[in-house]
Amino acid sequence: MTERWPITGVGAVASVGRDAEEIFANLCAAKSGLAPMREFTRDWYTAGELYEIADRTGPAKRATGFLLDAVAQALADAGMDEDLGDIPVLVGTGLRELRSVERWWRDGDPMTAGELHFGTALRQRFNASNTHTFSNACSASLYALSLATDLLQQDGGPEAVVVAGTDSITESMFAIADRVQSVPPDAVRPFDVNRKGTILGEGAAAVVLRRTPPASGTVRGWLRGVGVNCDAVHATAPDAGMIAEVMRATHRRAGVEPAEIDLVMLHGTGTPANDLGEAVAMGEVFGDDVKTPVMTALKSMTGHTSGGSGLHSLITALYSMRTGRIAPTISLDSPMEEVENFRIVRDEAVSEDVSLAQVNAFGFGGINAVAIVEGAR
Repeated sequence: MTERWPITGVGAVASVGRDAEEIFANLCAAKSGLAPMREFTRDWYTAGELYEIADRTGPAKRATGFLLDAVAQALADAGMDEDLGDIPVLVGTGLRELRSVERWWRDGDPMTAGELHFGTALRQRFNASNTHTFSNACSASLYALSLATDLLQQDGGPEAVVVAGTDSITESMFAIADRVQSVPPDAVRPFDVNRKGTILGEGAAAVVLRRTPPASGTVRGWLRGVGVNCDAVHATAPDAGMIAEVMRATHRRAGVEPAEIDLVMLHGTGTPANDLGEAVAMGEVFGDDVKTPVMTALKSMTGHTSGGSGLHSLITALYSMRTGRIAPTISLDSPMEEVENFRIVRDEAVSEDVSLAQVNAFGFGGINAVAIVEGAR
């Protein structure tokens, strides 16, 4: 078997739950986090619903707060002390603390330059002296995960790495999306012929990845490999050929064949171009074996959580492998022709014995990442 790394702790927050356990339960119950938007002035926009986290109070830094919550959960789950010292913390994000800049500029909310860097808060909360932030759009957290494996493979490298992804909904990003969607989508509809676009979500996810299993404690699953590439073909449109290539590279790195994969966590943004590119690439790589794995797309319930989305899917895959429950894709009423042979779970959760999962994450600019994870049992 190729090298693999134990995942010993997980944590997450999203519109559908404030910890990983609650999120998974609500996803399996087909509970959507879509609700009337709370943060912005409704009359200024065509769209009126977002996948926000509901309990916002005061001027707290949104993305940073989500990040600290998810990391604390992951450390507790791993049985680790919150004093991280020089243990690396790698954070993937799309827009960092842009929402705080917006609120400072428009509303006068207090803010210092140091508070815009996740490292400041991680140092204050966890005494973390070795922090790094990667702004790699929608695949940012899986890019960070790939870099974590590089660190763990180095001679004399760390014994553990904390990997996280976080994003809050910013008004500038929401406004851009609102202006280009003359008819706003009523829901995120991955791989539906009537999909009209994505809707923003927010939250964070974190995992503790180790070089070797701990002497005591639980292993949540195993990371078999992560593949990344960047095609830069177009600023926003995906390239199906390069998506297919990153899947093949990940399979080689993990030492697996498509027929061995039991579960695929699809990127599934509900946008015309991205869903088509992902579907074509899946068909090209898996061939007739595309009928084998069960598949689902979480953004139908969480919205597009950007920097945290890859790890959100990875953590959900670990729970699915542990419980034998696969969360559904909701709002998929009329599947597009390109996925007619896919076993996409729709409407209700199903029971399925799965032990090997593929996690897809593809971002603007052709920033593509795929991870393979194995169940602990």
